[in-house]
Amino acid sequence: MRLAGQWQREIVAGVRHAVLGGGGIGALLAAALARSGAEVVLLLRAESAASYGGRLQVESVVLGEFEVDVPAAPRLVRGVDVLWVAVKATALESALALAPPEVVADAVVVPLLNGVDHVAALRCRYRYVVAAAIRVESERVSRGLIRQTSPFLRIDVAGADQVCGAVRDSGIDCRTRDDETTLLWEKLVFLAPIALATTAFEAPLGGVRDEPAFSGCRVEAASAARASGAEIDLDSIRVLHEGAPGEMRSSMQRDLDAGREPELAAIAGPILRLGREHGFPTASTEFLAERIRTRLK
Repeated sequence: MRLAGQWQREIVAGVRHAVLGGGGIGALLAAALARSGAEVVLLLRAESAASYGGRLQVESVVLGEFEVDVPAAPRLVRGVDVLWVAVKATALESALALAPPEVVADAVVVPLLNGVDHVAALRCRYRYVVAAAIRVESERVSRGLIRQTSPFLRIDVAGADQVCGAVRDSGIDCRTRDDETTLLWEKLVFLAPIALATTAFEAPLGGVRDEPAFSGCRVEAASAARASGAEIDLDSIRVLHEGAPGEMRSSMQRDLDAGREPELAAIAGPILRLGREHGFPTASTEFLAERIRTRLK
């Protein structure tokens, strides 16, 4: 597993960014970077690019309200310094056709996906992939309009200091981390109970926080993290859960309500798999996952 500092690239001029995915995460990041003066292109599927007006409107608790022009393309055709991958895990394989490896070449690839398994998959395709995680509640409410409602907006990256500097210039808190395994699993331990419980019970965070399955899933996710070699402070994550807004809804919940495929394999899958491999119980995670599967039928 690569750690921060094992790959640093000198970027002489301004950082050129491509953002794969125009949803709540990708469009928010692209807009923030463009507002700061960075060169940015959004990579969208041909049908989405055709209907995109070339301008993003952001309503953000953290960044404020603004509009900015951001060009889009149906395929990356020229080199960039950073490729941000901000699509759903369920759409990752097909979306990567928009960013051919030969064009990406030596760019830093920074995935902002839920789960942990995507990093290894991307490293089979691209030369330089650094693990990262974003903490935010953001959604695309209509074409070109992004609403970010959480009081937090932060990206953690395992290395690539100059990339972090460009993100900080955009107004987004960005921090480098030493241990990518811990970085990825910290987010999943925080996210899994929220995503699975809010979706399974069709309720906001405040309505599920006291459910035994919520706390059980958190413990099971921490067990999976430790089995993977991550260092997890479960008490700190419990405090974060207790302090998060009660009206918070997960992206998985919104996906299922909109008829889109939920990221069940990416979020519950690693916990259940490691439970089987290492022999620790995962009854709460399985209970929540099964309720979601029932909703899908």
